Amino acid sequence: MKKIVTRYATIANDISSQISAGVLLAGERIPSVRAYSRTRGFSSNTVLRAYHLLEDRGEIAARARSGYYVLGAPAKPAADASAPIRSKAANAEDLAFEVFETTRLRNLVHFGHAWPSAQLYPLKRLARAFNANARGMVNEALPPYYPRENAELIRHIARRSLQWGFTGKAEEVVLTAGALEALNLCLRAVTRPGDLVAIESATLYGVRSALQRFALRPIEIATDPRDGVSLSALSTALRKHRIRACVFMPTFQHPLGSLMPEEKKRELVRMLASRDIPLIEDDVCGELYFGETRPKPAKAFDRKGLVLHCSSFSKSLAPGYAVGWALPGKFTRAVHRGKWTSNTLSGISTQGAVLEFIEYGGYELHLRRLRRTLAALQKHCVQTVLRFFPAGTSVTRPQGGYVAWVQLPKGVSAVALYRSALENKITIAPGIIFSGDARYANCFRLNYGQVWSPRLDEALHLLGGIASSLV
Repeated sequence: MKKIVTRYATIANDISSQISAGVLLAGERIPSVRAYSRTRGFSSNTVLRAYHLLEDRGEIAARARSGYYVLGAPAKPAADASAPIRSKAANAEDLAFEVFETTRLRNLVHFGHAWPSAQLYPLKRLARAFNANARGMVNEALPPYYPRENAELIRHIARRSLQWGFTGKAEEVVLTAGALEALNLCLRAVTRPGDLVAIESATLYGVRSALQRFALRPIEIATDPRDGVSLSALSTALRKHRIRACVFMPTFQHPLGSLMPEEKKRELVRMLASRDIPLIEDDVCGELYFGETRPKPAKAFDRKGLVLHCSSFSKSLAPGYAVGWALPGKFTRAVHRGKWTSNTLSGISTQGAVLEFIEYGGYELHLRRLRRTLAALQKHCVQTVLRFFPAGTSVTRPQGGYVAWVQLPKGVSAVALYRSALENKITIAPGIIFSGDARYANCFRLNYGQVWSPRLDEALHLLGGIASSLV
């Protein structure tokens, strides 16, 4: 016989589930009987019976002339921090999301992380600048949600473009909530659903996800871990397919770390310009160079306004502040329009904080220190990998950035390494999440951009042992 659940029991169970899930915490007040009955459409008597049931269960208690308060969820056994974490991913898409999800776990060694460690950045000073900017908004006539951008930050980006090798105009700068939003806006501006878009192989999962979201079809172009996209492979693809746009990262490409030589960037821009094909350039790691001078972006060779330059301060100064920009050339109006229709707010306080640090906080000094630190971390990390991983393992030595690409001996599964590593509280990013097929099954991305410690050395040693056992 089917059990009948009364209305008051349903109400009690709903509130109880929120207490158990930690949505309602011990000591917090729950809605009054009158408020709950009014908003949910139950009679006051029904809600009152539900609250009495919760009292009988010991989950809430009434306070005189105050209302009902949570007593707390039933005690749960503490999680065993030493218990292994097992991968549940069934395919590459699940795996990509799982790698992202593990970044939330604090007790892991995160070689699979997609961002440098926050400890490498002046976040305390940025926070003070943010607070000062937020307080300053109180005295402004406009409300904080009014659509606007920091004009001085726009001017700074336009001026800084001279150091990058091209002349950006202030009216061309579109401030965005990070480089990924800039890339998405540019994609929308130059493509339509069903279009073919050339991307690097391997490439960031976020790029592949953006193409899928906009119903675009990717064409993967072979990319060398040292000098970037193969121009001969791109030329062949352009002859065979009606490619509508390209999304490339010519400088310190993620995840390979490759750097296109200047002449190759020039030829790339010329090749695409001859066919009037837009190039969306992700230059988010351009400031993280280890040499004497910053590599020129592809935008520096653009003569027709077909290069849509995208970047942000997330990797150079302010991770988590989501302050980015696009310099979209002839597509500026379309990108501005897309920004206006999708997200008019880009964090005016975060923009102000970034600008304040740039003007008064020693931005150039910070960048020099960050570059030196990353270069030293890369050297140590590469040496450690070559020492502990099986013979036949190769690892890239990028000229900038914070990730290296590790290729294991043939037949060694990076996914198997990932699963075993995860059980040992270590993360990596397997190569199959960066491509539409299994061509990188024995590769993985390794993030060396973090404050080094003996624990990280031990983790690499353990990773190498696991990899050796898979040969």
